[in-house]
Amino acid sequence: MGKGRILVVEDDTDISNMLRIYFMSQGYEVVVTARGGEAMDRCRAQLPHVIVLDIMLPDIDGYEVCSRLRTNLRTSHIPIIFLTQKDERSDKIAGLELGADDYITKPFDIEELRLRVQNAQRRAERESLTNPTTGLPSGKLIEEQLRLLMRKANWGLLYVGLPGLEGFNDVYGFVAGDEVLRFAALIMGETVDKMGTAEDFIGHVGGDDFIIITQGDRVDAMADALANRFNAEVGAHYDFKARQQGYIVYKGRDGKVQRALLMTMAIGVIKPDEMGFTDIREITEAAADARRRAMAR
Repeated sequence: MGKGRILVVEDDTDISNMLRIYFMSQGYEVVVTARGGEAMDRCRAQLPHVIVLDIMLPDIDGYEVCSRLRTNLRTSHIPIIFLTQKDERSDKIAGLELGADDYITKPFDIEELRLRVQNAQRRAERESLTNPTTGLPSGKLIEEQLRLLMRKANWGLLYVGLPGLEGFNDVYGFVAGDEVLRFAALIMGETVDKMGTAEDFIGHVGGDDFIIITQGDRVDAMADALANRFNAEVGAHYDFKARQQGYIVYKGRDGKVQRALLMTMAIGVIKPDEMGFTDIREITEAAADARRRAMAR
């Protein structure tokens, strides 16, 4: 994926094509849409690292798009840069009050926009708001959601891991490993969209550790569906021989030849009705223990 994924929301095709070509030449993956409604759908399907958002759109304006993204747990952390012909002070203030990270007016200097995109992405990563590989919330945002659980009753938490990723990286390299992480994040988003609610949360703790927070009565079915889909489709990331034999062979850090089964998704599930929690550390310890038991099955 290179430097990250940019979502450009712009109905002027000359500008959107120019931005797509330029940022792709800089090593970014670029997704372009001309409509605000489609932009929100694309964010839910595959999180961008930065959104470049025009204000004047044919369906709903950029202010409304920004407001909806900021009030949704799944997208509230994504840096947004307004790109517009409006240069009145009141317009800029309105955008920033809605939670936009930056504002640039047309006509603009493409190099200046590149630096603003770069800075917005780095700021989010530096402040532990997003994971640079998947674009999912991390660090502080995960801690905030865990603290909120202390005041809720009907919740369930999935603690997700990918046993076998280390051996996979040793054979195929970390670039292929990052693709697996992004694949896992993608199917988590699709599963939550299908089986969860608009208030559900997906976070990337780091490495191959993810969490999903949903309602308690949905958590078990979601865990089963997610693991079944990952286990059925992850073979596409292996070569033909590995898929046929069901394992890979590699040298471990000690130099000894090891055999590792194809990756699976291990999910620990916890609910507040099963045990009482007084702080977030107890929640994370219980989740880790539940995942260890899932891996041992």
